[in-house]
Amino acid sequence: MIKSKIRKYHAPVWDEPLVMDLSAPGRRGAFAPELEEKIAKATSEPSALIPASLARKTPPSLPELSEFEVQRHYLHLSQQTLGMMGISLFGTCTMKYNPRINERLVYQPFVAEMHPHQDPETMQGLLEIVYRFDEILRSLSGLDKFVFQAGGGADAAYTMATITRAYHASRGELAQRNEIITTTQAHPCNPATAAAAGFKIITLPLEEDGYPSVEALKAVVSERTAALMVNNPDDIGIYNPHIKEWVKVVREAGGLCFYDHANFNGVMTRIRAADIGFDACMYMLHKTFGGLKGGGGPAVGAFGCNEKLIPFLPGPTVEKNSDGSFYLKKEGANSVGRVREFFGNVPVVIRAYSWTRAMGIDGLRDAANISVLANNYMEKRLLQIPGVTKALPELTQRRLEMTRYSLGELTAETGVNCIDVQNRMTDYGVDAFWLSHEPWFIPEPFTPEAGELWSIEDLDYWIDVLELVCNEARSNPEMVRTAPHNQVVAKQGSINLNEPENWATTYRAYKRKYKK
Repeated sequence: MIKSKIRKYHAPVWDEPLVMDLSAPGRRGAFAPELEEKIAKATSEPSALIPASLARKTPPSLPELSEFEVQRHYLHLSQQTLGMMGISLFGTCTMKYNPRINERLVYQPFVAEMHPHQDPETMQGLLEIVYRFDEILRSLSGLDKFVFQAGGGADAAYTMATITRAYHASRGELAQRNEIITTTQAHPCNPATAAAAGFKIITLPLEEDGYPSVEALKAVVSERTAALMVNNPDDIGIYNPHIKEWVKVVREAGGLCFYDHANFNGVMTRIRAADIGFDACMYMLHKTFGGLKGGGGPAVGAFGCNEKLIPFLPGPTVEKNSDGSFYLKKEGANSVGRVREFFGNVPVVIRAYSWTRAMGIDGLRDAANISVLANNYMEKRLLQIPGVTKALPELTQRRLEMTRYSLGELTAETGVNCIDVQNRMTDYGVDAFWLSHEPWFIPEPFTPEAGELWSIEDLDYWIDVLELVCNEARSNPEMVRTAPHNQVVAKQGSINLNEPENWATTYRAYKRKYKK
């Protein structure tokens, strides 16, 4: 039953030109200062410092606008953004509020203008934050060292795959240990990065309890096993209660164990990777720890490991001197080498450190509790909507921070699929929901994740919009199939966006293709 008053909504539509097309010769928002006289006398003419082969023959093609025109242009573009503008329960990504004070901090000169090649004595504050956050994650995981070089969750999984390779090579066992075990419900980056590192992948299917059995694991573990890479809880919301035994089986066979903590939000302060027996884990600072998620960046996959894997970590690492100062330690001879530049995306680490210190241990536990409570509240209401079922409906145990649902019954009845419903929900000011990692083994899936951010009124409104759209699918299916109607753009056609003739990444290409 719908509880909310459904608000009238229509996204702004500005028909905004490209910034290059707004340009008018001679307009300026700012002027570069004249070169100071003392500097001019002490140096050569700036143009003389540029090698002739690198000097431009013509001025760069840049837009010419006043400051106000630039501000108005980008304001219009921001108002036409599809996503994170309404209620966004984006599952498996733990979308949450990014405190503005943290944004202010990282834009200050003492962060934004620092350079990783400058003397460590001149950036002791930044190094201290990195070191202290390493200590915080050690406490949350029970592991012995964290690094922040990896540029996201998949990068952190790849770090594990390369460390696995280096570890077994150091023991003379790499040729023998060439298999990595994962499950159907592990995030795809785990098998993908392991394969990229040269390993064979063994994927265990789910069984009647919602996870592979210990017997199935034992059947594939052997002297060829290099590592286990797994999520727990998974995206269906199920926690494998036998995970300690899994880790024991793999480690007794000589393999390593990696805990992909993409779904850490619902179990913060309740699970420590080392206590379960894992050798390594990763956390997503740009999701779970309050950093913004920017569609490919900025991001950090914090990678932590136990003592035996520290020699293989990428470097440099931030270490503490006996006098309390901090320094950068170069990677050792056994290191896998850098997986990204320098020592990580420090602004994201600062955001995460600030967020975690502000939350405190009690705040983290409250966030986890609210996440689980909100998810189970949503499940109770969602399953009352005709046409909505949950993944593995025969399993009645409580799910954790998310549950994967299916609109398969609605599709069978009306022909309206989950993407149609997703598009139509945006017409009511609700951001498009997350579907599922590929390949789908739940028909017409959707995976909302409430986390700790959203109020009960927000959750009710989201559920009510879904119910309204499901009702529309029965009464006016064409309205849903042709959605969105109140958004910046209408439903896209079947044009293949990968065709080179259909896209332009530079203004020169745009003029050539669209201004003939």
